[in-house]
Amino acid sequence: MISFKSFCQNTAIPDPNFEQALIDLGYDSPPIDGQIPTANINTITDLDLVSKNILDLTGIEDFIALTNLDCSDNALTLLDVGQNSSITEIYCSDNLLTALNIENTPNLQRLWCFNNQLTNLDIGQNNELISLRCENNLLTDLDVTYNIKLNVLVCEGNQISSLNVSNNTGLSRLQCGNNNIANLNVENNTNLAYLSCDQNQISNLNLQNNTQLGVLICYENSISEIDLSNNPNLTDLNCSNNQLCYLNLKNGNNSRMTSVYFNGNLDLNCVIVDNLNDDRTDWMPDSYNNYAQNINDCNGFVPVDELDDVIGTSYTLPNLVNGSYFTDTNGSGNTLNAGDLITTTQTIYIYDETACFSNESSFFVLITENEYYIPKYFTPNGDGFHDVWKVIDNTNLINNITIYDRYGKLLKFLSSNTSGWDGTYNGKLLPTDSYWYVIVLNNRNVLKGHFALKR
Repeated sequence: MISFKSFCQNTAIPDPNFEQALIDLGYDSPPIDGQIPTANINTITDLDLVSKNILDLTGIEDFIALTNLDCSDNALTLLDVGQNSSITEIYCSDNLLTALNIENTPNLQRLWCFNNQLTNLDIGQNNELISLRCENNLLTDLDVTYNIKLNVLVCEGNQISSLNVSNNTGLSRLQCGNNNIANLNVENNTNLAYLSCDQNQISNLNLQNNTQLGVLICYENSISEIDLSNNPNLTDLNCSNNQLCYLNLKNGNNSRMTSVYFNGNLDLNCVIVDNLNDDRTDWMPDSYNNYAQNINDCNGFVPVDELDDVIGTSYTLPNLVNGSYFTDTNGSGNTLNAGDLITTTQTIYIYDETACFSNESSFFVLITENEYYIPKYFTPNGDGFHDVWKVIDNTNLINNITIYDRYGKLLKFLSSNTSGWDGTYNGKLLPTDSYWYVIVLNNRNVLKGHFALKR
């Protein structure tokens, strides 16, 4: 900047609107003559120049005692405070700034330069900076690694592609939305209470260390999962229009959450919450109902068809609505198709998956010439396979079944077409052993035998 400072103890003020503002403040007297006595300004500490139609702040360099400058809402294209070494606060928002020189201002604590046209902002020497607002500029890069005292950082509405806040451990408020940021690591920002990172390209967001977080705004990114189970102070959440597979909100604070939005996540299979019976009518979308209390329950929301066990000389696979046939679990083995003829005894799996989770069911096909099938064993361990002892009777030949222990004690009476026996007596688990059955057919014939319970 060209200095018009006079050696006649006057300071040049070439912008008439700047001089008029100084006259209005009582620092100069009319008429406007392009200068002001230096002695009138070199002890001023606070200068308010808001909305004065100023184009040029030449002369500001002689305000050597200046600590607080507010020149917001003018038409400045350049601001040079490099000679104002005592300055602690600069408010220069809503101008037309393309250049801002804040070198040699080691005491600067607050810099608000939002709504300008800055393409570069060098704050590497401003180690005392605690509050920076530079949103709605044209910045492509912002280096805050030397500003370790930074408490508030607002840089929304720029073109920043990378932001490293790992050194800013005291940061409590971070707003970096509407940029081009792909990676955001806030693991070191343990004091963070407000995070807004919407409209970026973020795919992963780890918030486990941010236990003070109260507000999270991260809509319109590419995040696939958000775990907020370690954020007990969270009250406001907007994670709409991401690529969420699941959202974990089980943090003990659901009843105090005042604003929750997760619309537009087409693959969101599950939201984990504190209590399934809580009132969530204010959460959006209000029609969502895939709530669970454990991530392991999320697979259960994937629709999959279920078929009963069958017995016969052969079996033709029917059409499915949800899922596909496989010979092994988890969609492995050989693929089977509706219409295939099954002629060998086997377990067949029906497997379905979304972009995030999967689910399956299975059924047993017994190929036999007999009209009913009596299992030789069962394993009631909760794994979904052979958990009950059940006679398969597809032609309804059986009237009833009674089950005894080896000493002849009656343990269970089963009528025809019941769900089977789970290996308990009066609510207690019975041990691994052999047990006896008596099957009475509708024609009054009786079948007797034994089977094994394995634990």
